Amino acid sequence: MTKITNVSTRLFRLPLSEILSDAKHGDHTHFELITATVTLEDGREGTGYSYTGGWGGHSIKAMIDHDLTPFLIGKNAEHLEDLHDQMRWHIHYVGRGGISAFAIAAVDVALWDIRGKTHQLSLCEMAGGAAQTCKAYVGGIDLNFSLDRLLQNMDGVIARGFNGVKIKIGREDLQEDIDRIFAVRERIGSEMMFMVDANYGMSVDKAIAAIHQFEGADITWFEEPIDPDDLDGYRRIHSETGFPLAIGENCHSLNDFELLAKTKAFSFFQPDVATCGGITTWLRAAELAERQGISLCTHGMQELHVSLLSGRKNSGWLEVHAFPIDTYTLAPLTLNDDHMAVAPSTAGIGVEFDWEKLEADNALNI
Repeated sequence: MTKITNVSTRLFRLPLSEILSDAKHGDHTHFELITATVTLEDGREGTGYSYTGGWGGHSIKAMIDHDLTPFLIGKNAEHLEDLHDQMRWHIHYVGRGGISAFAIAAVDVALWDIRGKTHQLSLCEMAGGAAQTCKAYVGGIDLNFSLDRLLQNMDGVIARGFNGVKIKIGREDLQEDIDRIFAVRERIGSEMMFMVDANYGMSVDKAIAAIHQFEGADITWFEEPIDPDDLDGYRRIHSETGFPLAIGENCHSLNDFELLAKTKAFSFFQPDVATCGGITTWLRAAELAERQGISLCTHGMQELHVSLLSGRKNSGWLEVHAFPIDTYTLAPLTLNDDHMAVAPSTAGIGVEFDWEKLEADNALNI
């Protein structure tokens, strides 16, 4: 009664309330949500999902529909870790990372949803059950904001109860970045955690120069200053500055995280379920980070990652992303009085979509 009989997918193109920009990807006007509902022969169902920054959703949906679904029909859903690896090898030749990681992620999350509902376990419990809460910060895509608008955004973060924030840097004139960093630090005060993210828009030399100029702003980490594949560049930045570096949103497999760990250059890993291939890979990356003494943080998908991160002993910071997936769920992310994000206790992944709202805002009508 555990065989997979159907996988149905949907694609939503959801507008953002304003244009958001970073140093490498340019303007974001919308994001995409790809959902996958897996049905078993006894009627049990689970829904998973992944997302994009606005492009690639059609390809992700097509890979699930045409390549993964025929492969999965008749397979035993209980063996989800094995299924994850089988899916990866099934499309490995044409999709080593990238689109395949996003497609596998949506199905993998659905299978974890079924496992949790079957055994009456929350995702937090399945992830390790270390706690029910985790630290959270707001990560903005705000490079195009004027300084006044950026500072107003900081006021909004504080008003919402968060005690951590991250801004984008990577303007052509480095001094503009430095001025914005110190203006934000003055606005938020000395007690709030403060991170910066260049979205790999800098050269190694510029990243080193930036670190020397913003060290006095008490920055917790510098996220992806250069190309995430330039491991020699990261080694050089680390050796010349010793500054805490964060990376992970562009990792599409456990092997990617293993390569990063070998550099000894990173203090923070930020695995994203959607980009790394699902909960199965995320948990493996979490175990790697724990063995290596690297702080475990997240990128995007706060409504799902809050459970995973809360469940881990080496929990770091949850990113509350500017792509507001959780506003399309029935239980958006909440904070307690101690500024901690609270994981849901419901069985399964703890994410249930508001399908009517998704359909109403969908610009694709697919």
